[in-house]
Amino acid sequence: MGCSVRVFGFAGWSGSGKTTLIEKIVPLMAVRGMKVSLIKHAHHGFDLDRPGKDSYRHREAGCSEVLIMARERWALLHESRGEPEMTLEEALARMSPCDLVLIEGYKAYSVPKLEVHRVAVGKPLLCPGDENIVGIATDAMASAPLAGWSESLPRFDIDNTAAIAEFVLTRARKFERQRSV
Repeated sequence: MGCSVRVFGFAGWSGSGKTTLIEKIVPLMAVRGMKVSLIKHAHHGFDLDRPGKDSYRHREAGCSEVLIMARERWALLHESRGEPEMTLEEALARMSPCDLVLIEGYKAYSVPKLEVHRVAVGKPLLCPGDENIVGIATDAMASAPLAGWSESLPRFDIDNTAAIAEFVLTRARKFERQRSV
């Protein structure tokens, strides 16, 4: 069964404030009645579980998946065990229906993205090398020069979350996906 979902990504160097910005704009979308989900791609390993817990012990024993559930939330832990990493398309297919999926990471994928840039991080802009970056949120003053920035890209003060949220909603793109069972 195929369906579409609107997606929008966030790109930036570590420490630029992507997560902080996302956590500020999601409530602005939620008050509009939108259901927003997020896919965070980590470049390093991670674990949501703790050694000694039953679910951890089950995975260590060889379970390929362990679903942990309670009234407030549930999580499905899947052990790749040498399988290739999921693609963005595969990750989207596993998501429950929603109005918008925000993506942090998956830099190589062709989805519209907002670059989050902080001067103090000391890194160059990503936008000159990524045609999918459609705007920049930065702590650099609007009048200050920003090396590599093209004036054709909208530039937002990183604290102007209302304008950034509106921009994300207008620039999100429909992404066709196959729902997994």
